[in-house]
Amino acid sequence: MGVLDGIRVVEIAGIGPGPFCGMLLADMGADVILVERVSGSTGDPLNMGKNAIVNRGKRSLALDLKDARAIDAVLKLVERADALIEGMRPGVMERLGLGPDSCLARNPKLVYGRMTGWGQSGPLAQTAGHDLNFIALSGALWYSGEPGKPPLAPPTLVGDMGGGALYLAMGLLAGILNVQRGGAGQVVDAAVVDGSASLMNLLLSLHAAGQMPIERGRGILDGPHWCGTYACADGHFVSVQALEPQFNALLFGKLGLGDDPEFSRPYDPGCYARLRERLAALFATQPRRHWVDLFEGSDACFAPVLTPAEAMTHPHMAARGVYAERDGVLQAAPAPRFSATPAGEPGAVPQRGEHGAEILCAAGLDENEIGELLAEQ
Repeated sequence: MGVLDGIRVVEIAGIGPGPFCGMLLADMGADVILVERVSGSTGDPLNMGKNAIVNRGKRSLALDLKDARAIDAVLKLVERADALIEGMRPGVMERLGLGPDSCLARNPKLVYGRMTGWGQSGPLAQTAGHDLNFIALSGALWYSGEPGKPPLAPPTLVGDMGGGALYLAMGLLAGILNVQRGGAGQVVDAAVVDGSASLMNLLLSLHAAGQMPIERGRGILDGPHWCGTYACADGHFVSVQALEPQFNALLFGKLGLGDDPEFSRPYDPGCYARLRERLAALFATQPRRHWVDLFEGSDACFAPVLTPAEAMTHPHMAARGVYAERDGVLQAAPAPRFSATPAGEPGAVPQRGEHGAEILCAAGLDENEIGELLAEQ
């Protein structure tokens, strides 16, 4: 059960943002049918098997999509689906016989979601790439890092997950809502370069207002500004981002710096480097626990930098049940939360092809057809 109970999605197995989008929809109650290859490459570092959290809650059907009978079976699933997710290079689904024209001919109400890095059109559309490449080209990587050093971003979060999976999920749900209001099915072209560029609009607003120069390291949210992370005496780290006057006054006061003249101009770019230097020296004098005891629960805009395992046991995260272990795998709970239609516990990660017979039976195939498609698995 969940807010998307009754919504059916066919997901053609892929990597990165497509599967993550499918997980988000499954977490919210959608019936996500994962069409996987009959066998996976054991040498592929992204072949995670039972550890593939992105497949939790889905039903798995393993098919050889080079077999015309398998293609027809997928089209029968499409007839009963609200949406489809695919993450192939442009043109691959068409060559398989599962392109938008073929699928929409079977189901004019289908919302056909296409997830790529570069998009369905443009000079780079057929080129290989990964998260880092996409956010480098879109501009989303630019402000991440210190001046004079190579930019560095959290792996996959800005591009694949933020600019890709979340925008695809939003596009699919908007398309489904449009169909429910009487509109036609359509294609959603979700590209990481588009989504990650869209994520830049707040920073571009700050740039227009003079708060984020294009030169890296001179803005209020990047580089050597004193808001940032600091090393503690025990090798752990803490974060501070007390941007507003009332918050940085509290932060400085608790640090014994409230009357220090150097901290009277926290918004002067000419002071950033010196303030950061002094804060770094101060935080390095005590272990992380000291700073947690001093700041946590106050409005000083402070938090310790935790590993995911540490985050699971933090009182706030534990109270909200943000992390848990299932089948020995640490994973985060579904988000966001709904008051009237809360999500249940995340479903298990299916074995490859685990639900094949039941899925094909529901699609209208008879026992002989099902037996022939699943015979070699």
